[in-house]
Amino acid sequence: QVQLVESGGGLVQAGGSLRLSCTASIRNFSIYVMAWFRQAPGKEREFVSTIGWSGVTTYYADSVKGRFTISRDNAKNMVYLQMDSLKPEDTAVYYCAADRRFRPTVRDLEYDYWGQGTQVTVSS
Repeated sequence: QVQLVESGGGLVQAGGSLRLSCTASIRNFSIYVMAWFRQAPGKEREFVSTIGWSGVTTYYADSVKGRFTISRDNAKNMVYLQMDSLKPEDTAVYYCAADRRFRPTVRDLEYDYWGQGTQVTVSS
């Protein structure tokens, strides 16, 4: 059974930083593509970032490129999202997602497993 648990969310001022973590209870974690999505109130869920098996291949939404960094530690079954220069428009519930696939994808429907989410609130 796959379980994903996010942590690290909170309240931060604009310009600040947060580091989200996702603990994955997954057998053979290293062959799962991992991703972060977010959903703001009244809006649809949107792609944030994804990372391939080895951590070399990464993709980012244009809105976070240059400010967010995704990484993974296969030895610890963890994936991280370092968020710098946060803006009020980054306020959302952030979700960790996983899928046993070969290539990363930005499409949320392609991911089979999801965490419960962690709230990130950026004040102006």
